Amino acid sequence: GLELSHCVGANSLGPAGPWRSGGPCKMKRVRTVFKPEQLERLEQEFLKQQYMVGTERVDLAATLHLTETQVKVWFQNRRIKWRKQSMEQKAAKLSQFGVMQPATADSTDVKDHEEDTVDVEL
Repeated sequence: GLELSHCVGANSLGPAGPWRSGGPCKMKRVRTVFKPEQLERLEQEFLKQQYMVGTERVDLAATLHLTETQVKVWFQNRRIKWRKQSMEQKAAKLSQFGVMQPATADSTDVKDHEEDTVDVEL
């Protein structure tokens, strides 16, 4: 379900959708909260394939009662989490053998290799 956040000190006239603008406050996106059953199914699909496109994404979104954009963004964010975990595991294995891996912008900033990962819902 969606919950709308209220801007402190703003006199808003009510929600106009997932985005809010209430005068002096900046636009703030309300985070999508997935149900456990939805997350379980999304994780199952991610284990099969890391990229969900086309009719597969449309069908999965319809099955889970989500928008196609929500499914797309979930997969984008999940790929980043997966890459980060993979890099951490690799670093842990290297440190077991006493090999130090220098922290560079390339190895720490996975976002450069992925589309924007904002949580957007249309």
